[in-house]
Amino acid sequence: MPVLIAAVVLVGSLCALDLLLTLGVVKRLREHTELLSKVSDNMPGRPPVIGVGEEVGEFTAVAVDGEALTRESLRGDTLVAFFSPNCAPCHEMLPQFVAYARAGGRGRERVLAVVVGAPELATEQVEGLRPVARVVVEGSDTALTTAFRIKGFPTVLKVTRDGRGRVVVAGNRVDLELPTVAA
Repeated sequence: MPVLIAAVVLVGSLCALDLLLTLGVVKRLREHTELLSKVSDNMPGRPPVIGVGEEVGEFTAVAVDGEALTRESLRGDTLVAFFSPNCAPCHEMLPQFVAYARAGGRGRERVLAVVVGAPELATEQVEGLRPVARVVVEGSDTALTTAFRIKGFPTVLKVTRDGRGRVVVAGNRVDLELPTVAA
């Protein structure tokens, strides 16, 4: 009988300890959920990107049609988009982007699309973007991704020249749902 009492006390103690540890884990999970919700409130549905007013870094790239591109080749207000062939939201956004670029009346010289990934996987996106944009495929060379400090896909930006002639980000949350008016 004393062995049975000792076993029940031991099992009861282990259950109480387990309960305390579980309550501690639940408390920590609530704290982490609160922290994550604060972060996502600051960036609703968007990855962190280069800030409005920040200067675009130097880059050199070659478009799929052979045109050499640099930061200085971005003329006036330019729409810049980054896609990846491995990104489901990129495939969903592509038709909206093409329609937005076409409706904006910018012409190909003021729209730049960057497809980041293996060239053999990027073919479909490149063909969809070519009618409305200068298209660059970035494989291992990520000059544009680095210059624009891209951390997630898809990303759509508007860039312009500021009063000092620097190429800066004019908008980092382009709403492709809004109609554009041709200039």
